Amino acid sequence: MKWIYTSATVISLFFLSNCGFYKLNPAGDIDPEIKSVSVAYFENTAPLVAPQLSPTLSEKLRDKFISQTNLDLVESNGDMQLSGEIIGYSVAPVSSQDNSTATQNRLTITVKAKLYSEKVKKHNFEQTFTQFQDFDAAQNLSSVEAALIDEMTDRLVQEIFNKSTLDW
Repeated sequence: MKWIYTSATVISLFFLSNCGFYKLNPAGDIDPEIKSVSVAYFENTAPLVAPQLSPTLSEKLRDKFISQTNLDLVESNGDMQLSGEIIGYSVAPVSSQDNSTATQNRLTITVKAKLYSEKVKKHNFEQTFTQFQDFDAAQNLSSVEAALIDEMTDRLVQEIFNKSTLDW
């Protein structure tokens, strides 16, 4: 009896993945002409610089393309070329108590990303992506910075990846 349920599940997944309603490919349908991607190092040109931000963001973007697409990751001149820079990194108070003491601070990261493809020019873009995370003002930024950067770069990578690979 168990094999009937297993067979039905496998057959259902096969039909769903081929009907156009549901796709098992998390990166959408990237044009078949695109075989490779290059992800440049995202320089940090923000007035305030966190040393680990550039390498963290750049590596997470490369890892995302490797794990979520069938594209070959190449050093440069890929069929799809992703580049960009970190243009904003700031901390500002967002809420206060009655005596005007901040209770929450907000870390904001802004990234400008550019996708270029000579083969499929209609999907080229240049866009700014911003993420922020609030943290307790009683905490020193240096004590929470690594965790905040890790969480925020995950979200930035997902946004940039989605913009780069979906709607093909």
